[in-house]
Amino acid sequence: MADIHPQLLNDCRVLGRFSLSHLLLSNDSNYPWFILVPDREGISEIFQLPDQDQAQLLAESSLLSEHLMSRFKGDKLNVAALGNVVPQLHLHHIVRFRTDSVWPAPIWGEVEARPYSEAELSKLMQQLDIEVLPGFTL
Repeated sequence: MADIHPQLLNDCRVLGRFSLSHLLLSNDSNYPWFILVPDREGISEIFQLPDQDQAQLLAESSLLSEHLMSRFKGDKLNVAALGNVVPQLHLHHIVRFRTDSVWPAPIWGEVEARPYSEAELSKLMQQLDIEVLPGFTL
């Protein structure tokens, strides 16, 4: 089992996991922002994963993506594996809206992160209803 990078743990809440990846919620209430972190040591790029893990990551990402768009009714879903700050492979899933503060620009460094209040987090988790996804465990 791979450790989750400390920066991700500092910036996110671990929600649970799929068969390959941990699912994290970024503590930035400006956007519904989720991160998949494959449970593999020493991997920084998707191509470094064995073929079976690449297919599983795509399956988990697609399942999560469809679920996020159905739950949050976003205008666009940004999916990205950047890793410029955190070298551990992780895949961002950010629901975007034409009404968000930086639309249509990328979100990176545009506005200060706004941590979730307990009420906002509770509302988001109810809306997310992640437990219904096949293969997801808390």
